[in-house]
Amino acid sequence: MECFGPLEVGYEYDTITRQQIQAGPSSMWRYEALLPVAPGAHARAGLHPGLTRLVRADNLAAALGARTVWVKDDSGNPTHSFKDRVVAVALENARRLGYQTIACASTGNLANAVAAAAARAGLASVVFVPSNLEAGKIVTTAVYGGTLVAIEGTYDDVNRLCTEVAACRDWGFVNVNLRPYYAEGSKTMGYEIAEQLGWRLPDAVIAPVASGSLLTKVDKAFREFTSLGLVDPHPTAVYGAQATGCSPVSRAFREGQDFVTPVKPDTIAKSLAIGNPADGPFALDVVRRTEGAIEDVSDAEVVEGIRLLARTEGIFAETAGGVVVATYRKLLREGLIDPRAEVVLLNTGDGLKTLDAVQPSCGPTLTVTPSFDAFQAAFAGIAADGASA
Repeated sequence: MECFGPLEVGYEYDTITRQQIQAGPSSMWRYEALLPVAPGAHARAGLHPGLTRLVRADNLAAALGARTVWVKDDSGNPTHSFKDRVVAVALENARRLGYQTIACASTGNLANAVAAAAARAGLASVVFVPSNLEAGKIVTTAVYGGTLVAIEGTYDDVNRLCTEVAACRDWGFVNVNLRPYYAEGSKTMGYEIAEQLGWRLPDAVIAPVASGSLLTKVDKAFREFTSLGLVDPHPTAVYGAQATGCSPVSRAFREGQDFVTPVKPDTIAKSLAIGNPADGPFALDVVRRTEGAIEDVSDAEVVEGIRLLARTEGIFAETAGGVVVATYRKLLREGLIDPRAEVVLLNTGDGLKTLDAVQPSCGPTLTVTPSFDAFQAAFAGIAADGASA
């Protein structure tokens, strides 16, 4: 552990079996014994996220010239992102510690998750976001009735302010004073991947990188399952994906550094726009240890990644998912990942949250008057391009 670095939760587990896990609820709480929560979390009022679908993406694989691709689609969580997982664990500990107000600094998805979970738990919420956040994420936070504070600055400005507020307010900031608990919730995505693959690990996983915590925790989940004998040992290469407009971890990886130099974000992938990622050095360690890589892609490639996943698999990912798909394509093109490897791509949120990113390139194929003849004439012009006559 480094000074001023994130705290890490350590465990001394009792024997845990596959049968115990499978007998649990159909949510992330089936892994309750592997999380820093008091017994009975599954029975308390909450949104009960997790156990989202793992989709075999054969059409995407074919389009990319790969063999076996899966998409872990966390858009199916209660507020449509993986952040419901981390908030669930943080909220359990907020209750235990007696907090009556739950708060966070957020790039959007976490704000949604905190506001919704607090409403369900009967607690107050105060969430802080950059004022230039996507309109959809503002609405889907404000609707839950908590206090929403828009800050004229970047996420890093928001985070610094929240650190100051946390020092003088008796509030449970899920990603400040509750962060060690909060971060452990991400492990459940890794647990589910292993269980849904039939209690085995994939060859590779590609995770979007904002703070870097998700990448490190999925790796931790795989290592824990292996040490507990729940899966057979298998090397899983971990890859990170960033948008070029906010790619401090990718740059550090490329330059062979073990530290991350902060940047000012400028990308449509606002959920990944953290210029000073707290877990960046740890993400570098994981990627290097597992013989993976961290790459970044342009905003144009992000949009194409979103559209490629949508048109091949019917999954509408938010910008972070577009970053992952586009990064996988780049890794294949540059020979940094074996096309024969079984790969799991992490889609962490729903595309309905980031419509602004694709709206300029997605619209009606035809606009015609309400006349059969007009339709026939217009449709004839596009039938040759692949539409069914």
